[in-house]
Amino acid sequence: MGSAIALRDDFSAQDLRRLAKASKDADQSRRLLALTLIYAGGSRTEAAWLGAVELQSVRDWVLRFNGKGPDGLIDPKAPGKPAKLNDHQRQALAALVEAGPIPAIHDVVRWRLSDLRQWIWQTYAISLDETNVSRELKGLGYVKITARPRHQAQNELVLEDFKKTSPPKWRKSAPSCRPTPR
Repeated sequence: MGSAIALRDDFSAQDLRRLAKASKDADQSRRLLALTLIYAGGSRTEAAWLGAVELQSVRDWVLRFNGKGPDGLIDPKAPGKPAKLNDHQRQALAALVEAGPIPAIHDVVRWRLSDLRQWIWQTYAISLDETNVSRELKGLGYVKITARPRHQAQNELVLEDFKKTSPPKWRKSAPSCRPTPR
């Protein structure tokens, strides 16, 4: 059985308690407090019990703490699934949206997500659904703008008759009949 990996000597137990108290990350605070126990002379088994983990996890924390300091105890953000479109393809999509559709070529008078999805498939053979196309466009700084709907049988001559109007002078409400509780 090997010997325990030594902790950095540029921190003390008091320093780690102060850092754990100031941290906004609960996992980092828990790990710092477990390492504080080791700095204070406790065993690694006790630190594992305090952190509610196995000894291997405490060893990993020590390695991360020795390598990067207290920031090494923060879990990094998961990378997620890589994007299907690269930067060149995104720029081509942005140029297409900026130029607008040509009705004789594209058979549409305005771009819809389904049209852009079809264009991406025909050009790059990449299958995206409309949600992902919308997400890509939002990432490029575009927002969806639609016209206000208008009923086909709407008569513009009688619109004024149906508009609500405010009373010419606002009146103060009457006092309530019940007294306020004290």
